[in-house]
Amino acid sequence: MEEALLAWFRTNGRDLPWRRTRDPYAILVSEVMLQQTQVARVIPRYLAWLARWPSVEALAAESPADVIREWQGLGYNRRALNLHRAACRIAADGWPEDLTELPGVGRYTANAVARFALDRPVLPIDVNVRRVLERSEASFGPAAAHALMDLGATICLARIPRCGECPLASACPSRGKRYEPLRKQGRFEGSFRQRRAVALNLVSERPRRRSSLDEDAVAALAADGLVQVRSGLVSLPD
Repeated sequence: MEEALLAWFRTNGRDLPWRRTRDPYAILVSEVMLQQTQVARVIPRYLAWLARWPSVEALAAESPADVIREWQGLGYNRRALNLHRAACRIAADGWPEDLTELPGVGRYTANAVARFALDRPVLPIDVNVRRVLERSEASFGPAAAHALMDLGATICLARIPRCGECPLASACPSRGKRYEPLRKQGRFEGSFRQRRAVALNLVSERPRRRSSLDEDAVAALAADGLVQVRSGLVSLPD
């Protein structure tokens, strides 16, 4: 199966900017941005981020406030703060052997950086890769990582897989199956996530009186370290 998958990937693989580098910092940035955010939205923001901060040292030297401002629009803003903290850690101490020691880096992200930047023999398993593995009931090596991701993202879809276009279909025990719709995330409009985003956007423009903002949203943002409250004034962290 792996040979068929890699042959398909050579013709159908996605050309993504973070696949043109082996820089662990650039790949870390891409992986953090891709958490909870679609590829099409990430591409221009990834390129802009690296144009502004091309190295861990450049990012570490920046203020958390400017990092949060640059992240605006990608959502889940705590990722920006963790990425900045990780850059500070790396700039000071170098890359740790165990990448999960970095703030905000879980096992998948650590394995992705290890595989795509450091060429370690690990297979990063995200939701797309896991779906292909479970449905095909096959084993694949680390060299198939990008191919598995692309197959899961474009062919082996969550609800209605495109089995007629799949290079693994002839040997796949799940061929032709349909699946129940996945539980979707709640609507953003009217949600507490939106209230947090509105409050953070206002504070990103300039410090605001706490009394003028959504109190619960400010409390949640402060707990995440995304804002600071001093003498009744809410601002981005120093």
